[in-house]
Formats: sequence, C-alpha cells, structure tokens
Amino acid sequence: MSSFRIRRQDGFSMLEVTIVMAISLIVLAISVIRLQPLWQQLQANSALQQLRENLRLARELAISQRRTIVVKFSGNNTVKMFQVAEPSNVTSSTPFITFPLPGLAQFMTFTGEIDTPDGFGIPASGGVEFGGSSGVPVTGVEFQTDGTFTDGNGNSINGTVFIGLPNIPTSARAVTILGSTGRIKPYHYTGSTWQQ
Repeated sequence: MSSFRIRRQDGFSMLEVTIVMAISLIVLAISVIRLQPLWQQLQANSALQQLRENLRLARELAISQRRTIVVKFSGNNTVKMFQVAEPSNVTSSTPFITFPLPGLAQFMTFTGEIDTPDGFGIPASGGVEFGGSSGVPVTGVEFQTDGTFTDGNGNSINGTVFIGLPNIPTSARAVTILGSTGRIKPYHYTGSTWQQ
C-alpha cells in the first residue's frame, strides 16, 4: 500500500477573498447612504447646540462680570463676541470669543420656511433677523449687565438666528432671543412647524 497523502491546503482562495470584500464594500456603501440623513441632522443639531450655548455664555458673562458683551455675526457662519471696557464704555477691537458654526452649517433660511412661534420675523436673506429688519446693527447686538438683549443704542431688541446646511431643508434650525429678558430658545423645523 502506498502512503500517499493528499496535502490539504489551509486558507482561502483569491476568488473567495474577492467575493467577501465586494460584499463588504456593498454593505458599507448602503450603510453610508442610509446614514447620510442622520449625519446631516447631527451636524445641524451640533450647530444649534453650539450657537445656543455660546449665546448663553455671553449673557452669563455680561451678568457675572457686570460688563456689556457685544455679539456680531460675521460672514455666513461666524459669531464674534467682544467685551465693553468699563467705565470708558469702549468696545474691545479684538473678540474674546470667535466661533464658526461646525460643519457646513450657515446662517440661512430655506424657501417656504416660516417664522418661529416667537414671531420675531424671518429675514429676506442671510438668516439673521433683529428688531424687525434683516441683518444685525453695525455695532452688533449686546447682552447688558442685567441680562437684557439690546441694539447698539441700549434699546431692547428681539431677534432670531436661522441656521441650516445648504440645500438640506430638513436641517433648518433657529435660536430666538427675547430682548427684555435675554432668554434664548432653540428650535428645529419639521418642514411645516417649529418645535422647541
């Protein structure tokens, strides 16, 4: 009897590896496509959260430091905050906080978007509406030492900052600021109504 043994080879053939990799890439592509709307919503929520928290920080600093904090909206996605020196009442030329909105978020509104329940107005363009007119006073808007929110002349001013991701209406978000108290409220748009 001959003692031939057939040697068994361990491992996978190149064809098997290629098929498994192709299936894995297809599943990955499907996952990425299905998760893209979720990723867009996360970006919009992150921008809303950051905007709200920074505006609240400005208000809290104005109250705790007994110093006016000027807020300016720059370009289509950046907020700058300046301190006003006391007693000279001169605004610093350098912002102490500058933050761009994260990701692709911008100050903007979408066609057909309605005003928030607070009804402070919706801008014709640009996404920022204060005191019933699009945009922001040149001197910026201010949180006063008592927490109120005013224009550059000390008059109480209500406003809304609308944000979103370009070409993605479901990413519409907004933050309203009530002038008499400085209260800041976040909203997200459902496509027909705003929800807090």
